[in-house]
Amino acid sequence: MVIQHVIMVLIGLVGSFFSGLLGIGGAIINFPLLLYVPEWLGFTSFTPKEVASISMLQVFFASLSGMISNRLSAKGGATLVHKKLVIQMGLSTLIGSLIGSISSLYLNSETINVVYGFLAVIAVIMMVVPARASSENTPVSQVTYNTLLAVISAFLVGTVSGIVGAGGAFILIPIMLTLLKIPTRITIASSLAIVFLSAVGGVIGKIAAGGIPLWPAVFAVIGSLLGAPLGAYLSRRLNVRMLRYALVVLIAVTAVKIWMDILI
Repeated sequence: MVIQHVIMVLIGLVGSFFSGLLGIGGAIINFPLLLYVPEWLGFTSFTPKEVASISMLQVFFASLSGMISNRLSAKGGATLVHKKLVIQMGLSTLIGSLIGSISSLYLNSETINVVYGFLAVIAVIMMVVPARASSENTPVSQVTYNTLLAVISAFLVGTVSGIVGAGGAFILIPIMLTLLKIPTRITIASSLAIVFLSAVGGVIGKIAAGGIPLWPAVFAVIGSLLGAPLGAYLSRRLNVRMLRYALVVLIAVTAVKIWMDILI
C-alpha cells in the first residue's frame, strides 16, 4: 500500500512538473500514467472514469500551484498574464467543464478513451502549425484577439476536456498560439489561470458524478504540489522555441500510445 501511494505521488509530480513548465494542467500526461502504470506494476488498475476523476483533482491543484509560482516568480516585474483573456476564456471553460464532467457519468470507459485520443491528435495537429513569430515581443497591454472565437473555442474545449478530467490546456494552448495569435510566453502564463477556472467546474462535476478514489487522488495531489513550482521556475528561463517543441513531443507521444491501445 505504501509503495502504491509513493507511485501516485510520483505520477502527480511528473504531471505537475509539465504543468508548471508548459502551462498545462498535467492531465495529458497523468491520464495515461494513471491508466497504465499501476497495472504494469502489479497494483489494482483504475477505470477510465476513475482516472478522469483523479486527473481532474490533480489538474485543479497543479494549476493552482503553478499559477501561484508564476506569480511569485514575476514579482517585481511585468506580469505575463492577460487578465481579460483569462476572464473570458476561463469562465467559458468553467461552464463547459462542468457540463462535460457531469455528462461523463453516462459514458462508458471506451468512449472516454476515444474522446481523450481525439483531443490528443487535434492538439498535435494544431501545435505543428507555425505561430506568428513576429508577435513574440508584443506587450500584454497591446495583445489583441478575436473575442468571440476565444469564448466559443474555450467552451467547446472545456466541455470535451471535462469528460476526460482534463483542464483543456493542451488544446487551448494551440488555439491561443495559432488561432488567436497570442505570444507564447503570455499564452503559457495565462493558460494556467484559465485551466484553474476550468478545473473548478470539472471538480464540481466529478464530485457530483461520484466515484472518486479518495486516497489515490490525495497522494496524486501531493505530488502535484511538489512538481508545479519547479516547472514554473524553469519555464521563465528556457527558450520559447524549446517550450513549444517540448509540448509538441509531449502530446504526440501520448496520442500515439492511447490510439495504439484503442485500435489494437
